[in-house]
Amino acid sequence: MEPNRERGGLYVIAAPSGAGKTSLVKALMACEPKLRFSVSYTTRAPRQNEVEGLDYHFVSLERFVEMTARDEFLEHARVFDNYYGTALATVRAALDKGEKLLLEIDWQGAEQVRRRLPESASIFILPPSRSSLEQRLRQRSTDADVVIERRLRDSVLDLMHWSDFDYVVINDRFEQALSDLRAIVSNQGEGLRANRPEVALLAAELLR
Repeated sequence: MEPNRERGGLYVIAAPSGAGKTSLVKALMACEPKLRFSVSYTTRAPRQNEVEGLDYHFVSLERFVEMTARDEFLEHARVFDNYYGTALATVRAALDKGEKLLLEIDWQGAEQVRRRLPESASIFILPPSRSSLEQRLRQRSTDADVVIERRLRDSVLDLMHWSDFDYVVINDRFEQALSDLRAIVSNQGEGLRANRPEVALLAAELLR
């Protein structure tokens, strides 16, 4: 790292499937040119319109296992029968160059990042209701009904971890949620801390 160069920042964003995380992240990246998106590795097959090296690095299970054995991941996790991981070297290089880096991962990965890079900022996105979560999953039309039902069940486990995060953004109105994310990555998100009372009330309702 060059002398006197300010170290960059790492922002970790997680959410249950259907909370609108991917759409918010894409909009955030368009609004914040200084943010760099960290492209994760995955063993799952590409979805329609996904591009290698842009959305994910699509690799075989064998290669993923090799990378894990060589401790090349900052975090990695198994999600819905597939594996996902973030390359440690990529993150370190970005931070050393003073870049702001965004990781879009699940709560398991976020937990690993907190252990290895405790200076990172973690953000959890909540849906406004369980019904909106299911509606968003069905509108995606990329998964079969059985997969959607499984994702809804697994979302309960995801939602149980909201309080592990530094910040919580409620994706009720998209533009407001985007504004909240922009405030956090601009170091102006103190009012969006996870420990505010309305978040606990919503989380209790979602988990009921």
